[in-house]
Amino acid sequence: MLNFENATKKATNLSLNVKVLEAAREMGMNLSQTVNTLLADEVKRRYWEKWNEDNKEAMAAYNERVAKYGLPLAKYRTWGKSLGDGRVEDQHGAL
Repeated sequence: MLNFENATKKATNLSLNVKVLEAAREMGMNLSQTVNTLLADEVKRRYWEKWNEDNKEAMAAYNERVAKYGLPLAKYRTWGKSLGDGRVEDQHGAL
């Protein structure tokens, strides 16, 4: 999946706000590491946002199925009793 660990690095040019750049340098920030981390986080966020959008119909259908028929394999659970609607009752009768 999205694993950016241990990837090679490539030099690139960025256009940054001069004042922000000066402040970051004054603070001793590692610009490459900071930008790389923030960019990786944003790429992951957008990837999962798109994945959720692309798969929303399948997830809705699955959720509807669970609501109607309960969780698949729920009858094999040893830690709770299936109520058939996706909920599980524990050994004390609590949900």
